[in-house]
Amino acid sequence: MTFTRPGSFTTRPTLQGTFGMSASTHWIATATAQSVLERGGNAFDAATAAAFVLHVVEPHLNGPGGDMAGVFVTAAEPGKPVVLMGQGPAPAGATPEHYRSEGLELVPGSGALAAAVPASVDAWLLLLRDHGTWELQAVLEFAIGYARDGHPVLGRVGATIAAVSELFREHWPTSAALWMPGGKIPAAGELVRNPAYAKTLRRLVEAGAAESTREARIDGARREWREGFVAKAMVQSVQAPHRHSSGTDHQGVLAMSDLAAFEAGYEDAATFEFRGHTIAKTGPWGQGPALLQTLAILDGFPDECLDPSSELGAHTILEAQKLALADREAYYGDTDVPLDYLLSAEYTETRRALITERASPEFRPGRVPGREPFRPPLRTEYVPPALANDDGGPGLRGAGASAGVGEPTVLATGETRGDTCHLDVVDRWGNMISATPSGGWLQSSPAIPELGFCLGTRLQMTWLEPGTPSTLTPGKRPRTTLTPTLVLRNGEAVTALGSPGGDQQDQWQLPYLLRTIVGGYSPQQAIDAPAFHTTSVPGSFWPRIWEPGGAVVEDRLGDAVIAGLERRGHRITRAGDWTLGRLSAVVRDPRTGVLQGAANPRGAQGYAVGR
Repeated sequence: MTFTRPGSFTTRPTLQGTFGMSASTHWIATATAQSVLERGGNAFDAATAAAFVLHVVEPHLNGPGGDMAGVFVTAAEPGKPVVLMGQGPAPAGATPEHYRSEGLELVPGSGALAAAVPASVDAWLLLLRDHGTWELQAVLEFAIGYARDGHPVLGRVGATIAAVSELFREHWPTSAALWMPGGKIPAAGELVRNPAYAKTLRRLVEAGAAESTREARIDGARREWREGFVAKAMVQSVQAPHRHSSGTDHQGVLAMSDLAAFEAGYEDAATFEFRGHTIAKTGPWGQGPALLQTLAILDGFPDECLDPSSELGAHTILEAQKLALADREAYYGDTDVPLDYLLSAEYTETRRALITERASPEFRPGRVPGREPFRPPLRTEYVPPALANDDGGPGLRGAGASAGVGEPTVLATGETRGDTCHLDVVDRWGNMISATPSGGWLQSSPAIPELGFCLGTRLQMTWLEPGTPSTLTPGKRPRTTLTPTLVLRNGEAVTALGSPGGDQQDQWQLPYLLRTIVGGYSPQQAIDAPAFHTTSVPGSFWPRIWEPGGAVVEDRLGDAVIAGLERRGHRITRAGDWTLGRLSAVVRDPRTGVLQGAANPRGAQGYAVGR
């Protein structure tokens, strides 16, 4: 059986070469990574340099106060995928009791109470120390230059600032000063600068400059981040009450001891074998294993049920995703997760049997012996207490959850969804990394003037209800949506892949995997092809709304396919022709050494380069 084939036209070529490939969600970050490769750096030098540039050029999608997850292989061990863990835990003072005492029923989506311990910077520096070759100063010089001298700002950055400009003016004056100098919202293409962040990076370099080895110099910067001027400024910034997405004012709880105690680290990847390929993801403290569960369900269907461009394929994929994501809600978190059981053939067969010709609107987690699945409350639209009706209570109103298309959805309260970046790099030696930086975006919480950035909001992915696998717990990581992917074949890494998009990240990566592994698409063909996702599970972001039976599709899926999905019972939201997904990928053929690169055309922002 052959998948529905795309035409010969693609929005851009699948790049091919033998030297190195870089791809990301912003062309400047991609160019930075490739520049490092051209100057003799390896994939880890390149990825680290690009990641710090993403802080500068995509500040509405990530920042130094946020988090990241990566999965990589080294040329020395090309068959051993390793997770780079850059997700910080909840501070010691972040207890459900404290939040409820503040009048909250959900962790807010913006403001310092939503901040986990910032982890992204430490993770990148750890990777650079252990697997890179360059000095820290050389790696950071790109980001320092763009922050100090300026870069042409994206229109989406200005649009995000405009959406929260009233919040900035009335409640977050430090953010207004940083992002709206002189009260003016930057226009697309305007040269913008962040001298405070440039100074922060220079001071980190200087903190370790006197050490005698490259590794010790990098560790000096890490210590300064956790215990020095950066840590002190972050903690001081949460002391003053400020407006949160709840519509009420609160202090944060981040403390010096929280920052000093945290270090990023490495973990074994969770994996699943699908059609002769090994798919490697984070552990179930992230949503990554839900993709593995989805593949396990789909692996039992014939190929004609796996074509994302057909009615049958799209229906089968959507139903499998609902089941896997229901298990995500029921069982995933920074806790004892029975992942072996959830991926077992016996369990997967019971899940596969639930898929029929009709779409299910039900939330259907599976049954794990000795465990009771968590069933989150149904919220179709949430009204914060401060914005509710006259009785002052929180409200649920209407139906129709936000479609969420992977770009920022920002309300005046600072609520955001889907704000993330992604980058992939492979070098000529076979080092390969897929990484998804996120959090700490400019609309997260008030800017810290002396640092040039703000804290993140990852704690919004926890629940205040007791007994859930992702209940807010001091010292525990919130279950993150960050989910990069590495694909191996015959014991060697062949693809690094990922996308921004919150809950949709794996849902948009799945069709790529099916189209390339089963359908024979080229990387660019798979990225260009029509995308879709389900909204029939609770969102990971505040205010945790969802739409039973909902599915969002690109119109290019075709009227006949969309009508067929509606007949099957899917509640379809059309999102336009080119709206869903911001995938990028790099590929390596271990037999020949030929490399490939591809990036998303949607939004005219993602880019791949290589030779």
